[in-house]
Amino acid sequence: MKRPDRSALEEAATGPLTEAGFETFDRGQWAALAGADGRSLSEAEAKLLAATGEQISADEIAQIYLPLAQFVALLALTKRAAHQRMAAFLVRQTATGPFIIAIAGGVAVGKSTTARVLQALLRRGDDHPSVDLLTTDGFLYPNATLEARGLMGRKGFPESYDQRRLVGALAALRAGVGEVATPVYSHLAYDIVPDEMQVLRRPDIVIVEGLNVLQVHSKGAPAHHTVVSDFFDFSIYVDAAEDDVARWYHQRLVALRRTVLLEPDSYFHRFASLSDEEFSILAQRVWAEVNLVNLHENVAPTRGRAHLVLEKDGAHRVERILLRRP
Repeated sequence: MKRPDRSALEEAATGPLTEAGFETFDRGQWAALAGADGRSLSEAEAKLLAATGEQISADEIAQIYLPLAQFVALLALTKRAAHQRMAAFLVRQTATGPFIIAIAGGVAVGKSTTARVLQALLRRGDDHPSVDLLTTDGFLYPNATLEARGLMGRKGFPESYDQRRLVGALAALRAGVGEVATPVYSHLAYDIVPDEMQVLRRPDIVIVEGLNVLQVHSKGAPAHHTVVSDFFDFSIYVDAAEDDVARWYHQRLVALRRTVLLEPDSYFHRFASLSDEEFSILAQRVWAEVNLVNLHENVAPTRGRAHLVLEKDGAHRVERILLRRP
């Protein structure tokens, strides 16, 4: 399977993309870990959770995502128990922050579907925890700010996000603040929605999904600065061969062209009149000049920092699971 190539400098900084330090499971081995009492999702539920242009079956959810949800629930339960024991030892009651999960990976690899499926499964746990989904799209700078800074062509790159605001929101969640308000992003408008906020009210679990959530370096920041990944209890990287992801990206844009792009309020409505050939050329250029560059420079190098890696085949089916050894 072809993985993103990285420069010698990147290799020296982050290490090669190897399985060193990971336990590897094939589909059968991983599926066998699911508890008999686990409640999976139906085909109808799976269809509702899949992102545009992506398919996920009930069998895939039962074999891959149900064991993952059960494993994450076990980790969350262990953390809560440890917090209670430490509070008793210190004779000091402190607010219990949520168990925070990160889901990283390139554009169109399936992060959003993974996040929504995991959220739905975790909510079905025996204790029915509250599980909120936080996407880093909401922390992109507004388009007006990006345009003023000359960054519209690098939307999705680390510098296009309000990292300080994202870190602040995660710090508040970790501290157990009663209400944490975060910005909302519209994929239709391709921009932050003015005066609209998502409010998280002390959830038990938070899933943070985004391209660059596992990065540890910020341009111009001191070496000791706090980064987003400092707040994660568990992290997942969704991976696939570059050629497959490029094809999925193109398929997604074609699907959006038949739906969202036809709406007059869509930011991309201007492209609805392009011919099929013109649209295909545009999609290939955006992939090669923006998304692939971001994947190579910023996203793929963080793969080795994840606690768990989901490796997909060309049909969006997970073929291998790599779990970091304790």
